Amino acid sequence: MSAKDNELALFTGNANRELAQEIADHIGVPLGECYVGRFSDGEVQIKLGESVRGTNVFVIQPTSAPVNEHLMELLIMIDALKRASARTINVVIPYYGYARQDRKARARDPITAKLVANLLDKAGANRVICMDLHVGQIQGFFDIPLDHLVAMPILANYFKKKRLENPVVVSPDPGSVARARAFAERLGASLAIIDKRRPEANVAEVMNIIGDIEGKTAILVDDMIDTAGTITLGAKALLERGARGVYACCTHPVLSGDGVKRLAESDIIEVVVTNTITLPPEKRIDKIKVLSVAELIAEAILRVHTNRSISQLFD
Repeated sequence: MSAKDNELALFTGNANRELAQEIADHIGVPLGECYVGRFSDGEVQIKLGESVRGTNVFVIQPTSAPVNEHLMELLIMIDALKRASARTINVVIPYYGYARQDRKARARDPITAKLVANLLDKAGANRVICMDLHVGQIQGFFDIPLDHLVAMPILANYFKKKRLENPVVVSPDPGSVARARAFAERLGASLAIIDKRRPEANVAEVMNIIGDIEGKTAILVDDMIDTAGTITLGAKALLERGARGVYACCTHPVLSGDGVKRLAESDIIEVVVTNTITLPPEKRIDKIKVLSVAELIAEAILRVHTNRSISQLFD
């Protein structure tokens, strides 16, 4: 059955083909025929292999590392689909790169998260579907509809099944308290907060821990783990202050630099992540457990395609 027969087509770039295929399998349509390659000078080359005229198209492409390569693939694919007369172009970005550049922290800083939103809009996207944006205000950077999915129910259900003894959910910084509180409510656990300061990018120092963690099993909850400095430092502080064990979880396993090495050498029992970002074999250490968000994204795509509520997914 062709994409046009379904009036729904799925396409993907090179960022996370495994996730895109899993989403396609859940929906029951094949991935669209599309060549995503490079010209000899390194420029991105997109060739659509089928008609999309009059079709609702969903492009699945996280803008993970190498972020500029994957972002350009996405923008050029949107342009190709627009010029091929797709009815709507819905961009599914499981991981939104540049999300941490969301404000002017210092004089003369760019707001790159807003710039990326502008680029997607100008390229021709009609709608964006994202998962666990670093900060909620990024939704307001778009002048087109944005549906925001959260992986918290998937992560929380995993820990529910583990039946940890006397759990406490820990926010690694004050900015993540709302996420950690919602996670704690789902588990019926108490909440603690790590007060930290960041003297420079990717460097964190624990100042204090707010809440009772002594003798409890701690679960550190964040939207992403990048260099793993914050998580491993937080785990060390929790254990020094009496926690009986520490788990960690996040939606986006960025794991740049020495992130995997730090996790492997830490006292964290298990690190639970999702597959919004592809983990290469060298990063798939035994301590890392990967959960799939494909079914959730597939259901969201179907609901957008049939004009049904997205928020009901999380009621």
